Amino acid sequence: MALLLDARLLLRKVKDLRCFTPKRNRVKEKWATTRAKHPPTSLALQHFDATYGVQLGQLWPSVRAALLSERKYGALFNNFSHDSVLADLEAQGCRDFLSDIDTDAQQYLEQESGVTAEEESRKKSDTDGQQLSPLQLSHNIKCFVFPRGDITRFKSARPDMCGLLGYYLMDAASVLPCVALDVQEGHSVLDLCAAPGGKTLALLQTQSVGFLCANDTSVSRTSRLRKVLHSYVPKLLLTAEKLRITSYDGTTWADIERDTFDRVLVDVPCTTDRHSLMEDDNNIFGKNRIGERRRLPQLQLELLLAGIAAARPGGDILYSTCTLSQTQNQSVVEQAVFLARENHGINLQVVDLRPLTHMFRKTFHFAPDLHLGEMVIPHLAANFGPIYMCKLRRLT
Repeated sequence: MALLLDARLLLRKVKDLRCFTPKRNRVKEKWATTRAKHPPTSLALQHFDATYGVQLGQLWPSVRAALLSERKYGALFNNFSHDSVLADLEAQGCRDFLSDIDTDAQQYLEQESGVTAEEESRKKSDTDGQQLSPLQLSHNIKCFVFPRGDITRFKSARPDMCGLLGYYLMDAASVLPCVALDVQEGHSVLDLCAAPGGKTLALLQTQSVGFLCANDTSVSRTSRLRKVLHSYVPKLLLTAEKLRITSYDGTTWADIERDTFDRVLVDVPCTTDRHSLMEDDNNIFGKNRIGERRRLPQLQLELLLAGIAAARPGGDILYSTCTLSQTQNQSVVEQAVFLARENHGINLQVVDLRPLTHMFRKTFHFAPDLHLGEMVIPHLAANFGPIYMCKLRRLT
């Protein structure tokens, strides 16, 4: 009987002890066994530290800090909307960066220098004396941003009486490739990798496009593209013959349509640096996507070559990414220029985009001394990008 009482007393003491013991010291949390030890965002940061640290040198610490901070957005104004959105944006203290250009850059608007790809690889200067026409910025396209250092968030756009949204929120630097493409009245344009639709919408806002083909490989992505366009573009325009949405493999476009378009935008899939650092979901640095990530430069090369073949002689091709990676940027362009000439007899000329960088240096922070193309790099006071762009002119 005494033994039984001792056992009950001991059990009671154990229960009392458990009541006063913090739960975290008693039970090992489940996430410790289910959570990935090395999440994709962590793997991405390790990769970027190793590669961009060498590539960007002293610039990398500040770019790194900006990439890990909240990004800034721009509001692409929808010309098809019938609401008083323009006045509302201006009342909030926003400004249209496309009209607020640097006055010191006017000299760069007088001419745009062009050189062969080989010469551009060595230095960014006009050595053959060829004069090219300046960029003719569309007065229709408007993108509003808050001042440098101001991280105020835009409110979600509301539909007008026709159900169209007044503006589209996107990285303001993503508008630059559309501006650099320099679409003129009546031009036929191919957007080879169009989804989710921000750049397609920006091209339509110029109101200069004679015909626009918006393509993306994935049917699900083109479905998303259609939803975006239905929210911003009148149905009459969507059903008109001047707009076509397709779901072809962009790398095979040369088998579908060659030597056709005045302007071609090739905004390729890439490592999407900001997303890779901030979101574990659908992250290309996931361990199950290693092969896909390694194949990216080859896919980008094939898409650019297809875009080059789709352009007519005399037409322009704009290659762009949202990564800092030299392997996915300059290296892809260099290979494409070489292979286009050697395998297809197509000669290309690199178009100097320095006029564009000088025009918008009040809004964006541009990488210095790139040997090919231009790039917006993130900066804490102007946290847009990264956006890389290189413009090619097809000569033959």
